[in-house]
Amino acid sequence: MKLILLFALALSATAFAAERPNILFLFADDQRADTIAAHGNAHIKTPNIDGLVRAGTSFRNNYVFGGNSGAVCVPSRAMLHSGKTWFAINTVTLAGEKLMPELFGENGYTTFGTGKWHNGQPSWLRAFQHGECVMFGGMANHEKVPLRDLGPDGKLTAERIGEKFSSELFADATIRFLEKQDGSKPFFLYTAFTAPHDPRQPPPGFPANYTSRPPLPKNFLPQLPFDNGAMNGGRDENLGAWPRTEAMIRDQLAEYYAMVEHLDAQIGRILTTLKTRGLADNTIIVYAADNGLALGSHGLLGKQSVFEHSMRTPFIIGGPGIPKGKSVQAFTYLFDIFPTLCELTGLTLPAGVFGESVRPLWTGARQSLRDTVFLPYIQVQRAVRDDRWKLICYPKLGYSQLFDLQNDPNETNSVYNEPANAAHVTRLFATMKTWQAKVGDTLALNPTSQSPPRIDLTGQARKADQWQPEWIVKKYFGPAK
Repeated sequence: MKLILLFALALSATAFAAERPNILFLFADDQRADTIAAHGNAHIKTPNIDGLVRAGTSFRNNYVFGGNSGAVCVPSRAMLHSGKTWFAINTVTLAGEKLMPELFGENGYTTFGTGKWHNGQPSWLRAFQHGECVMFGGMANHEKVPLRDLGPDGKLTAERIGEKFSSELFADATIRFLEKQDGSKPFFLYTAFTAPHDPRQPPPGFPANYTSRPPLPKNFLPQLPFDNGAMNGGRDENLGAWPRTEAMIRDQLAEYYAMVEHLDAQIGRILTTLKTRGLADNTIIVYAADNGLALGSHGLLGKQSVFEHSMRTPFIIGGPGIPKGKSVQAFTYLFDIFPTLCELTGLTLPAGVFGESVRPLWTGARQSLRDTVFLPYIQVQRAVRDDRWKLICYPKLGYSQLFDLQNDPNETNSVYNEPANAAHVTRLFATMKTWQAKVGDTLALNPTSQSPPRIDLTGQARKADQWQPEWIVKKYFGPAK
C-alpha cells in the first residue's frame, strides 16, 4: 500500500511538473534599450525581436542596478540569477546563493545553459543540469570563442575554440537542446549571447545594410569634459580615440547595429525551432540584456556610467497568460525577472530576494513596483530618478547634475543650479539616502555641485586588448584620421 501511495505521489508530481510552462531565456550582452525597431528605432532591423514585442509585454523603463565593477556584466548577471542587489552578494562567485536555474532544476525542470557565464564555474555547475558551448569569462573574439561543454559525468570538458560566430554557436546549441524535448517535462533554457558586446565585428554580409551608417546619438559629444571616475584606463573607453569624431562613432554604431541584426537572425532560428517542435504555446520567453552602452553618447563608449543609455536595458516577456503587444512604463530592474518567473510557474521564491514580480503590472493589480530607481556605480557615481527628475552625484568630485527627463530625455543640460529646482534636489538627495539605507550602501554623498576639473584626453595613447581582430586594431588603433 505504501509503495502504491509513493508511486501515485510521484506520478502526481510528474504530471504537475509537465503542466508548468517552459522557460526560454534569451540574454544579450551590452545591448542598448533603444536598439529595437518595434520600440521606435527606425535605423535598425530586428524582425524577430519585434515579433517578441508583438507577442508579449515590454517593460520600457527597465534597468540594471548599477554595478560594483567596470565589467558591469559581472554584477548584472549575479543580480539577475540571485534576485538580489550587488551589495548583498558575492558577485564574482555567487557563493551561498540560490540561483534561478538551480531553483527550477530542484522543482522538476530540466535546466540547460549555453553562452556566457561570467560568475565562475562552480556556480554554473550548481545552476545547470546540462550545457553546451559555455563561455566562462567576459568576452572573446566572436570568431574564436573559448568553449566548454558539460559531459555525461557531470564535469566540464576541456576548453575548445568554436568554429562559428558566437551567436551562431549559442543558437545551434539551443536548437539542439530544443530538438530533444518532447514536452513531457518542462525546461529552463538559458541562452546568454556575447553579442553585441565588442569586438564590434559583424559577420560578412551584415554591415552591408549600413552603407549610409546610423545617425549620431542626440547626446553625442566629442568627449565627456570631466572625469566621471571611469575615464582613464577603462578598456571600453579605449576602443576609440579622443576626441570622438562623427565618422568614428557612426562606423562603430553601424558595426554594433549589424551585430544586433545578426543576433536577431539567430533568435529567429531558435523561435522557429520552438514552434516546429510544438513547444511554443507552453513556453514563457524572456528577452533582456545585461546593461546598455554609450557608443558616442556623452562622449563615452562604454557602460561605466549611470546615464540612461548605459543603465536601461531591454526586457520583454511573453507566453501563456501574458498580454500581447503591451507596453509598461513602470520602473523595473533585471533582478525582478527571478521573482516574476517564480510566480508564473508556482515556485516558492527563496528568502532574501530583493526583486519583485512584475506580473501585477500587466494584470493591473499595481500601477508601479517602486516610485524611484536607484543606480549605484562602484564608489564614484550615484543616481536616483523618478518619473521626471534625475539626480546624479559624483561624490569624489563634489559635483552633481540634475536632469529634467521630461524635457531633456537625453540628459544634455543639467539644471541643478537653477533656484527653481532646489526642492527637487533636496527631495532626490533624501530619496538617494533612503535607498542607500535600504540596500546597505555606505558611500558618503557630497551634496554640492562645484564645477569639476575639466579634462582633455585628445591624443592619449591607447592599446588594443587581446580580443580585437586585426582589422579593428588597424581601423581604430592606427594613426588618427
